[in-house]
Amino acid sequence: MTYAQRLSLLHATCLAEAGGNASADLNDYDPLEAANYLACYLTFTAIRQAGRSPADERRDHFDMLSVYQTYAMLIYAYLALPLGNEGITPDVEGAPVVIAKTLFAGLSDEEWVEIIDAGSRKFDLIAEAEQEHWVDYRQDLDKLTVAFVVAGTDENAPFERSELMPVFGSQLSALCEAFVLD
Repeated sequence: MTYAQRLSLLHATCLAEAGGNASADLNDYDPLEAANYLACYLTFTAIRQAGRSPADERRDHFDMLSVYQTYAMLIYAYLALPLGNEGITPDVEGAPVVIAKTLFAGLSDEEWVEIIDAGSRKFDLIAEAEQEHWVDYRQDLDKLTVAFVVAGTDENAPFERSELMPVFGSQLSALCEAFVLD
C-alpha cells in the first residue's frame, strides 16, 4: 500500500466514523484532499480532547483561532509532505484556505483572512524556530501524526487510533499555552 493509499483509506475510515458518505473505492479519494480532511478531523478532535471552546474564544480571545489554524497546518504538513516521495506536491497555497473555511465555517471573509494570516505567521515561527522546545514540539507532533496514520492503516499497529486522540489534545493544549497573551 502506498502512502497516498494509506491517506485515502484513513480519510474514508474517519469519514465513515463521522457519519459521512464514504466510498469503499480508494480511487475516489484524492490524497491531498485526504490530508486536508485529516488535518481538520484531528484538529477538531484535539479541540474536543482539550476541552476548548472556539465559539467562546471567537468572542473573548479571537487570536486563539489562529493557533488552531497553525496546529491544523502543522498536521497537514506532516501528512502531506511524504506525498512528495510519490510525486504528489502538497498544496501549500490552497490548504490554509481550505482548512480555515472547514474549521471556522460561518465566519466572514475578513475573519478568515485574519485567521489565515496570523496562523501562517505562527506556523512560520514554529517551523523556523531552533529553540529546543519548538524542535521537540515539531518532532513530537510529527511522530504522533505518523503514529495516527500507522494505527489507522495497519492492523498490526501496536496501538489503536483512539489511544492517540488524548495526545493530540495535549499537543494542542501545549501550543495554545505557548501563545496565550494575558
